[in-house]
Amino acid sequence: MNFNPKNRSSNLTLLIASFAIVSLILLNTNSFFKKFKEEERLKMEIWATAQSEFQQSSEDADLGNLHLKVFQNNTSTPMILVNKDGSVKTNNIDPEKSIDSVYVQRQILKFQSENIPISIDQQGEHLATLYYGNSEVLNKLKYYPIALLLIIFLFAAVIFFFFKTNKASEQNKVWAGMAKETAHQIGTPLSSLLGWNELLKTENINPEITKEIAKDITRLETITERFSKIGSLPKLDTYDIVKETKDAYEYLKLRSSKLIEFSFTSDEEEIPVMLNHTLFNWTIENLVKNGIDAMKGKGSIHIKIINEGKQVHIQVSDTGHGIPKSNFQAIFNPGVTSKKRGWGLGLSLVKRIVEEYHKGKIKVLSSNKQGTVMQLTLKTLS
Repeated sequence: MNFNPKNRSSNLTLLIASFAIVSLILLNTNSFFKKFKEEERLKMEIWATAQSEFQQSSEDADLGNLHLKVFQNNTSTPMILVNKDGSVKTNNIDPEKSIDSVYVQRQILKFQSENIPISIDQQGEHLATLYYGNSEVLNKLKYYPIALLLIIFLFAAVIFFFFKTNKASEQNKVWAGMAKETAHQIGTPLSSLLGWNELLKTENINPEITKEIAKDITRLETITERFSKIGSLPKLDTYDIVKETKDAYEYLKLRSSKLIEFSFTSDEEEIPVMLNHTLFNWTIENLVKNGIDAMKGKGSIHIKIINEGKQVHIQVSDTGHGIPKSNFQAIFNPGVTSKKRGWGLGLSLVKRIVEEYHKGKIKVLSSNKQGTVMQLTLKTLS
């Protein structure tokens, strides 16, 4: 479903209509509850009248079948009849509980709160008082409006998240489109730079200069490829994760401040893993750059690869200021950054590359004032 400006009004109409339908059901249920309660009171008044006539009749009097029918038909409404002499008679109440006077008194108070007691009088003389509660059907119906309100709430929550998810999906499409367009635009000057570098090689200049320019052109080609892959499902191939990690690490080491000490260790010389070469290198570079930023350009970066058979862990450690534990999850959300510059998309992209594209895991393994350890986990082919 596309929530663009053209059909947004129809979606709003659908939402309002849905709420109106549920509200009408709620009102009708409440009306039905009141009507049912009135009918139940009328039945109790008939029962009370029959009871009054029964108590006033002589033992030899023939009352017919009507009174018997009235007494027998009431099988759902709980009742307590308190006679003028204080004796108590219960109906539709657990017989074992009805002999407990304390329980009976509590039920009388409860019934008084639910329904007005019915006074049974005959020719001005008070014979008894009838206390009755709500029947099982009424009790269930009483909670039905609450259930409907919960349904309304859940319905609203589903609609809200549906709108939110679709809006996020549209934003993702915009970002993916911008990334692909950026990659396309970079392609033209990049081709020109390749030509100029080839021309420089024919001139009488230091070959190291053209060599380094070639490296940076290759770097730009890699960046262009990265942007072109955003929004698309990348192809995974078998790579040696030790070599891929070390290559990304070495590139940054040569182009970082001499005040940063780099180190690299691995349990194995070669560990085959299904990877997308371009996106994995981007992940390592993001993690290393974040560590460098956290140290403000001075400190130690250490990469450690641990092979656990079915899984391999890549740990990137720095000696920066650390991350508060409350932010361990939040730092992977788009827009979250501690830097004055930047959009806070680095770790968000890293999480997506690792978890969505490579079916791995990434987390903050530990962090304190002495530094942070980020851990990336992938499945091996062994």
